[in-house]
Amino acid sequence: MNRNEMLKRLQAEDEWDVVIVGGGATGLGVAVDASTRGYRTLLVEAHDFAKGTSSRSTKLVHGGVRYLEQGDIPLVLEALRERGLLHRNAPQVVHHLSFIVPRYKWWEGPFFGIGLKMYDLLAGKLNLEKSSLLSREETIARIPNIETENLLGGVEYFDGQFDDSRLAITLAQTAADHGACLLNYASATGIVKRDGLIRGVKIADEETGEAFEVKARVVINAAGIFADTIREMDEPKGPKVVQPSQGVHLVMDRGFLQGDSAIMVPHTDDGRVLFVIPWHGKVLIGTTDTPMQKADLEPRALEEEIGFILRNAARYLSRDPQRSDILSIFAGQRPLVRPPRSDGSSTKQISRNHEVLISEAGMVTIVGGKWTTYRKMAEDAVDHAALIGGLAERKCVTETLQLHGWMSPHASTQDEALAVYGSDTQKIARLTQAEPDLAKPLAEGLPYRQAHVIWAARHELARSVEDVLARRTRILFLDARAAIDAAPVVAVLLARELGRDQSWIDSQIAAFGELAAGYLATS
Repeated sequence: MNRNEMLKRLQAEDEWDVVIVGGGATGLGVAVDASTRGYRTLLVEAHDFAKGTSSRSTKLVHGGVRYLEQGDIPLVLEALRERGLLHRNAPQVVHHLSFIVPRYKWWEGPFFGIGLKMYDLLAGKLNLEKSSLLSREETIARIPNIETENLLGGVEYFDGQFDDSRLAITLAQTAADHGACLLNYASATGIVKRDGLIRGVKIADEETGEAFEVKARVVINAAGIFADTIREMDEPKGPKVVQPSQGVHLVMDRGFLQGDSAIMVPHTDDGRVLFVIPWHGKVLIGTTDTPMQKADLEPRALEEEIGFILRNAARYLSRDPQRSDILSIFAGQRPLVRPPRSDGSSTKQISRNHEVLISEAGMVTIVGGKWTTYRKMAEDAVDHAALIGGLAERKCVTETLQLHGWMSPHASTQDEALAVYGSDTQKIARLTQAEPDLAKPLAEGLPYRQAHVIWAARHELARSVEDVLARRTRILFLDARAAIDAAPVVAVLLARELGRDQSWIDSQIAAFGELAAGYLATS
């Protein structure tokens, strides 16, 4: 993917079948669906792909054990099916992971055991592996640092794990492979109407300031937590449909989770579950569910959220995690569908189902949902859009579509953080063969190399130090101080690729340092 070439396509196309506003999981999924149906597809994103919610998840592709407990069987069924499809279509990014629910009371065995057997049954042929009861000894063997006082045993089940922003880039590449035009740092500044119907979008290139007006048969609003902002361009006095809910995660050293299994904490102070998960050589602990009054692109963890996670994780770990152990803190906001008559005071009971909304002028808005169900959300959105735009009827093909970089799950044994590149890994290796200095690491103890910066700039539309350190690699999310240290090298490499000067390098390093400070656990 090359941004200059994408800009040329934007200007050359007389009319698009589908214009998508928003480059997170939902928008990119829509781009894949629309382009693989053969529709002329344009996607614009005001910032970077997956800049907001879609890079800040709990890194799980899951049916949702909590939703099963709440009795939302249709959502669990849909999510388990989509989990299986994603595991099959993108095995380089998605893999299965063992989860253990520790048992400290006698009734927890039959309670969780029966519930998770139902989880297996609902997954059907797409189930990953069967759940099972574990003895006390088996539980300790699987998680050596579990809290052993009063431990009776555990229940093991399996779900999917992934790298969210890497899947987002994979979706962007897949859409581009099928003819879609995708532009990050291109804002939708307004809509164009003719005879009361939406017939296009006004776009501003955030890098050059240049303005464009593109024609479209149909416009899909997939702006996530900012969906209401886009809806206001169409209906200034329309109702709000999004309720932001904040989730916070803490990242710590791998020593806090010995063994290869994750821990699912079934009961916390606020009634939701908590996960302690191995991820890219670190440990991810989260999440919270805090209602927020307004959407925020770069939200910050609240003190009470940090305390909630530390307090509840300590109950299940033999070594209590402290604030000083935190390597990185990140927060994201879920774009939940606001229920009627909701006062926004609680979000943990709001359904994670998605909705497709159609305005009088024909704007298609897709809101709600979660990463696991992005493909089905996209299918539903494009089905509606095709009707609204009068497009030729074409079936969705994404159920069996292998995503960009697909590799057999048995084809690679390399580091998990690098396996996400799939078949592109060999092309990145050739960069280091041509220029050996590019094999130098970006951060000590992490697998990313200078070659990954070059690859991100040339083929993944990376435009800034933040793009590389936060989303093309995951250094900022794994270790914020290491990311700050790596910023100068990344800035120089990017400047070489993008044709930037020393002033740009200096401003990038300063801007990233300011951003990354928000990921540090400062006292």
